[in-house]
Amino acid sequence: MNQNIRRMAAIALLQGMVFYGPVATLYRQAQGLSVFDITRIESISMALCIVLEIPWGIIADRIGYRKTLIFCSGLAFLSKIVFWLATDFEWFLAERVMLSIVQSGTSGVDVSILCLSCDESERQKALGLYNAMGMAGLLFAAVIFALFIQSRYRIAGFLTAVSYGAAMLLATRLVEVRPKTPAHHVQRDLFLPILRQTLRNRHLLLFLIAVALLSETHQTITVFLGQLQLARVGLSDSGLGFAFIITTLVGTSAAFSSLVTQKLGEHASVAALCGAALASCMALALVPLPIAAVSGIWLLRLSYSLFQPLQIAIQNRQIQTAQRATALSIHAMLGYCLAIGTNLVFGLLSEISLAIAFFFGGGLCLISLLLLLRSSNCRKD
Repeated sequence: MNQNIRRMAAIALLQGMVFYGPVATLYRQAQGLSVFDITRIESISMALCIVLEIPWGIIADRIGYRKTLIFCSGLAFLSKIVFWLATDFEWFLAERVMLSIVQSGTSGVDVSILCLSCDESERQKALGLYNAMGMAGLLFAAVIFALFIQSRYRIAGFLTAVSYGAAMLLATRLVEVRPKTPAHHVQRDLFLPILRQTLRNRHLLLFLIAVALLSETHQTITVFLGQLQLARVGLSDSGLGFAFIITTLVGTSAAFSSLVTQKLGEHASVAALCGAALASCMALALVPLPIAAVSGIWLLRLSYSLFQPLQIAIQNRQIQTAQRATALSIHAMLGYCLAIGTNLVFGLLSEISLAIAFFFGGGLCLISLLLLLRSSNCRKD
């Protein structure tokens, strides 16, 4: 296996070790934040990502993917120190601002390093491994939380910062894979031509919108609202930790994404996985019982984990320019535009009723399914 892929997998493992993950929402609430405060910060963060995505994509294509990832890994480490010390809305907002810089900087860069470090036939497998290692790191952190940390949230924040520091050091060992291109070619294929190319591709736009809706539903429910539902149906901090362990373990199924696609084909895989995400939201909304809450979150994580490597492989297949990071940054920017609105709506609805928020998530999954079936980016087998 290519050394870059091994090192990227190790970085994903270390950055996956978010020890406060099982109580990410409760951690913030303990410092005085409401659910709407949390989603408001997320929306501000995404708006900043929109502003930074394109400049970062251009910078990454010019200075190289290795240097970009080293800088972003260092800033991610600093952001976790800020999170560990945060005591109010402003501190948590500052942490998210730093992560916005990191997220927009690494957007497309990590994927580009993986895709350019192996043959095209191996890309989905490498992407699946990368995602699975991130989930494995989160699993390890969840076990430590459930067994030893539990209600001592500050210790969880400190250990997360330590893990991110180790990832920063490992990033310096990566080898540059950015292909050399003539200067006139780089200038011709920068932001505006790539943006026009993306906006003119109707099927790609449908695909990107669908992916964004599904991604934000998964992110908001599994990271934030799901924890509130589990606490609502009676799980303790320890119970939340163990439920999170299984949720994270389910996330490692990303490593089997290519096998599922080979078995069902791309079109059927997309339909099945989006349908499963829709079913999970309905279970969370309609059945306020521990088994339904836990199963719904697990099913949502499973479906998205299997879908993500396939989605990235399909998305990368559409890129027709050497400025891969710039193209992926434009794709991410379009997704952030949708995410700003969906996050605020999720936050407002959850203040009224968690069930209504889950129904909203189910609606987004249904729209995503219809758009993906409409899109011709998935080859019909």
